Amino acid sequence: MATPVVLITGALTGIGRASAYAFADAGAKLIVSGRRDEAGKQLADELRLRGAEVEFVNADVRNEDEVRALVDQTVARFGRLDVAVNNAGTEGAPGPITDQSAQSYTATFDTNVLGVILSMKHQVRVMRQQGAGSIVNISSTYGHGGAAGASVYVGSKHAVEGITKSVALELAKTGIRVNAVAPGTTDTGMLTRFTGTDENKAALVGSVPVGRLAHTKEIADAVVFIGSDQASYITGHVLSVDGGLSAA
Repeated sequence: MATPVVLITGALTGIGRASAYAFADAGAKLIVSGRRDEAGKQLADELRLRGAEVEFVNADVRNEDEVRALVDQTVARFGRLDVAVNNAGTEGAPGPITDQSAQSYTATFDTNVLGVILSMKHQVRVMRQQGAGSIVNISSTYGHGGAAGASVYVGSKHAVEGITKSVALELAKTGIRVNAVAPGTTDTGMLTRFTGTDENKAALVGSVPVGRLAHTKEIADAVVFIGSDQASYITGHVLSVDGGLSAA
């Protein structure tokens, strides 16, 4: 994979955006995807200034027709798909279980879980024909634990990790690897929305052994590694990038 073709969903902000920069700096050809045309085109322009071959494709991962078209456009543009990073996600509506509804559940699970399923379905369709590929799903340290006041989001990330491991086993002999990266407390807009106040954010940071937030580049570097041939014997794994939180 000297010049891999990489597809990133949810690429316009946070970890997805940082991953786009990291793959571009590693020499990859890129399809970056999201739901905002102006921001997507601006990101593509910024990546081209770094020397990357890149296209933006507007797609909503909750819509199978759009996901199918996204994958097909990737292959039409670059001839193959080597690495897929399924980053599109939402924090949903944090709050106690008594505040949750069918609507808040659907809004969270349609993006965080259905979006991953549909994305993998069509990524695998192409990768099977190639006999190779690497899929990286973005989870969270909440995907293997719990958090008061975040039951729906936590449940969605548990689902992502279970689906990741199951599909990895399904595809283990096909040449397609499926892994997940589980970020800890990372300095993103989602974390700011999720915590709500500076006090809540500080309390969350205080629980991290290294005593600080992760930078999005640190998560992106882990995504690039586990998606690459350097991790060729790793599949079905959830890589926690959490400042020691899992060890505490």
